[in-house]
Amino acid sequence: MSTALTHSSYAAEHDEESNERLEFLGDAVVNLVAADVIMSTYGEFNEGQCSQVRAQVVNEATFAEVATELGISELMRLGKGEDKSGGRQRAALQADAFEAVIAAIYIDRGFDEAYEFVADLLVPRISLAATDPSGGDPKTRLIQWAEAEGLPAPVYVAVAHGPVHATTFEVTVSVGERVSATGRGSTKRAAESAAAAAAWRSRT
Repeated sequence: MSTALTHSSYAAEHDEESNERLEFLGDAVVNLVAADVIMSTYGEFNEGQCSQVRAQVVNEATFAEVATELGISELMRLGKGEDKSGGRQRAALQADAFEAVIAAIYIDRGFDEAYEFVADLLVPRISLAATDPSGGDPKTRLIQWAEAEGLPAPVYVAVAHGPVHATTFEVTVSVGERVSATGRGSTKRAAESAAAAAAWRSRT
């Protein structure tokens, strides 16, 4: 499992294998699980709708969010420079590590356990995406929900991490005192969308 958490920057400093090959395999496993769950659950969806639902779930923002939830972000092995520059908060690195961990589970425990692990994480997100297969913008959906509930408009607060050439953003969105959620991304816009999607999922 340590290889799954090893970024290329750390691998270069310590002459170890990085998680890049595992990322490749993990991406395929996650895509297969997501496709199978969608196909088996939503028999009424055509190919285009299935693809749209999968695209809403199988992406960098979702993987980075899950990596944070699982504590993967804190366990990543980064080179000194990468760590100091905010790599631990970088969505792309978090997502890569998540894919590599899935590959490690697949190799060590077999496909059935990898399938169950991924499905447990993605089913709630797939269910949400399936309510709007066309993939409505998360920020727009959050605004519409706030208006329908008589709540104030969502407020976004962004914090930048890392140097100018490799900045990542962490955005917190709040809707009155009802909902608060955080998202990360390589751009402010992506982080806002991730935060809005997380807030949408957590609304009560």
